[in-house]
Amino acid sequence: MWLNQHQITDHALRLSRQQLLQHTPRYMVIDQLFDNQKLEEVLNQLQQAQGWQTQKHTYDKLYVNDKKWQNTPEPERFVKRDLWLRNTITTENNLAQQFLEYLRSEEFLKLLSRLFKVQLTDKNVANPAINTNYFRLGSSDFVHQHADDSPGREVCMLLYLNKDWQENQGGDLVFQGKENNTIAIAPLFNRCVLFDPASPGAEHWVKAVNSTSANGYRYNVTSWNWSE
Repeated sequence: MWLNQHQITDHALRLSRQQLLQHTPRYMVIDQLFDNQKLEEVLNQLQQAQGWQTQKHTYDKLYVNDKKWQNTPEPERFVKRDLWLRNTITTENNLAQQFLEYLRSEEFLKLLSRLFKVQLTDKNVANPAINTNYFRLGSSDFVHQHADDSPGREVCMLLYLNKDWQENQGGDLVFQGKENNTIAIAPLFNRCVLFDPASPGAEHWVKAVNSTSANGYRYNVTSWNWSE
């Protein structure tokens, strides 16, 4: 239902695997991994006004309140963005929620395990659902340089949901890269970036979003997976 079958043939997966082995950091970009029509329906639900809450992280502490945020010097603030609140869509056909559930399904974990040659599982994760969600960035938001290399975390996934995205709209994912030779990846619709957060050069950030973007927001899914 969710996957584009042309992108998961043995040949296509071998090509994706080759990217991982050739790049520093270890990453791959797979365009059109998912069904376009389904993702468009998901995006339509995400563009509803309700269901979003501002999320703020400092380098000292995650999920800080407004008082802590205001008392933290700007160089110590590294994330300000909106987090999608699950189950806020009241329609029976909540595709946005269904897609998040699919991304933690046995079928999709097997696909990631095959690409990265590591056995991924949620059996040791206390609350798997919180490790896969939608985020949006506006022109006043930011994601500064950070690492996602928590112990046991093997794969990070970023999937972009931005229709007709233009270069001047910003929002690129930027890897630190080898010897600080940065790598920028545009957040195009149905573009999936998978990377090993513990690999050299995997620290990353997001270029500022230009307010001319559709609805003023850049949408993506972020997901983290662990090995056994």
